[in-house]
Amino acid sequence: MISVGIRELKQQTSKLLRRVRENGEIIEITYHGESIARLVPVAQPETSDEDIAAVWADLDQLTAEISAKWPEGVSAVDAVKDVRREL
Repeated sequence: MISVGIRELKQQTSKLLRRVRENGEIIEITYHGESIARLVPVAQPETSDEDIAAVWADLDQLTAEISAKWPEGVSAVDAVKDVRREL
């Protein structure tokens, strides 16, 4: 982990952020030699094909539940217009 002062951070922000993004480096920010913050890479969420399939299955189930109770001859547009407030 490297440490940089606030002045260096201001002067080299793009370069430092590129190091964090591309190399996964953690950069400590200091003020008068005292650590005050850290730049750390954001962990990307891990989604598997199984997770995605589960979401679609849940949406399919919700669609079936809504369809079973939906009144005949009423479009979704009409239903939304019916409950929408006028501002």
